Amino acid sequence: MFPVLERQTARYAELEKQMLDPTVLSDVNRMLAIQKEMGSLARIAAAVRRHASLEGDIDAARMMVEEETDAEAKDYAKTELNGLIAERDELLLELEDLATAGDSLTRTACIMEIRAGTGGDEAALFARDLYNMYSAWCDQQGWKTETIELSTTELGGMKEVIFSITGEGAFHSLQFESGGHRVQRVPETETQGRVHTSAATVAVLPEADEVEVDIRPEDIEVDTMRAGGPGGQKVNKTESAVRITHTPTGLVVKCQDEKSQHKNRARAMRVLRSRILELRQNKVHSERSAVRRTLVGSGDRSERIRTYNFPQNRLTDHRCGLTLYKLDRIIHGEMGELITALQAFDRDERLKAAETEL
Repeated sequence: MFPVLERQTARYAELEKQMLDPTVLSDVNRMLAIQKEMGSLARIAAAVRRHASLEGDIDAARMMVEEETDAEAKDYAKTELNGLIAERDELLLELEDLATAGDSLTRTACIMEIRAGTGGDEAALFARDLYNMYSAWCDQQGWKTETIELSTTELGGMKEVIFSITGEGAFHSLQFESGGHRVQRVPETETQGRVHTSAATVAVLPEADEVEVDIRPEDIEVDTMRAGGPGGQKVNKTESAVRITHTPTGLVVKCQDEKSQHKNRARAMRVLRSRILELRQNKVHSERSAVRRTLVGSGDRSERIRTYNFPQNRLTDHRCGLTLYKLDRIIHGEMGELITALQAFDRDERLKAAETEL
């Protein structure tokens, strides 16, 4: 068993007891905080408790197999035992993931940022293609997406797009998309058929709520302005666009997609909280990387993680060495094989690191 999961399950049991305390039930804020913490631990507690229950059932089934004298009853007991062992082994894989994947498995929302890099209009078109690819994958999973900020070009590309994704497993599925994405293809505007290389960067942030990241009013500076469209044209005569600066970190978030200043501010705060949480997590990761480094989970936006070669219909992920010759299908949202490979690679790396630290 994994000590970290046992500690988290013990914490869940402690919270269960607190929820029976009348003083807790009379304090709405405290009760909500406990419910939130319980929600983040519920899957872990259920898996650990199920594992303990299975171990007891397996011991009982083994004893029945050893003691049973009737042949038919003995065969039935063996079948029952084999089924329990198979279920336990499958559950062990989930427990390994829960022990090594941090809180990514328990998060149900994230914010994705896609920005065009080098390559001008072609880079913006590639950023749009990435957005469409991720949107199609989210649709297939039944996840909800919401645009927070969007800046387009006259050719239909995207200079920048920020959107939220909400659904079971969303962050765990997409967390390894952070980094530099390079594309090699012949642009539509290329008359001589030459292959061009351009790039876009992707960042996937776990969405943080007000309880997890508390931002003090005195720590932010809020500026309002008129929203601007492509080429600097004014698209709104009122000052609905909002720019928030977090003075302790220097982080700046701007949002102008909504016509309501109030909605733009709320969306900008969502992004700001998530970026602050990312900073905190990166600090922890960098401290750990002094000892070890999990290649897939580094999340370095400057690191080139993947190449999309359209002439060869090839996608290559440079972290795990995976190459797939079905880029035409992946770019339309068939990302399952790619995501599964990255999760498996990261899981193996983390398990190796955990064994090293023991």
